Amino acid sequence: MYAVIRTGGKQERVAEGQRLRVELLGQPVGAEVRFEPVLVVDGETVLATPGQLAGASVTAQIVGEEQGPKINALTYKNKTNQRRRWGHRQRYATVEILTISAAG
Repeated sequence: MYAVIRTGGKQERVAEGQRLRVELLGQPVGAEVRFEPVLVVDGETVLATPGQLAGASVTAQIVGEEQGPKINALTYKNKTNQRRRWGHRQRYATVEILTISAAG
């Protein structure tokens, strides 16, 4: 059984026991979160319409936080001695999928 969930403006395919990296959820480490599935596949059965997914849910536990790769950028204007450098590291939450239930 797997599900497709929506989080952080993206869609991810998940299965039970899987760990994945998502954008920060605003919850502490160890908290349980619920995702609303977009699609649930259980063998031959596919649930995709809003009526079928009304009782479906995906629960996960936040197991940690990490940072993505460093992104460096530079702006430069010729002949004016104008330069600006900046960097960014996106923070992510690592979640482990606990259960996928097709019916509530």
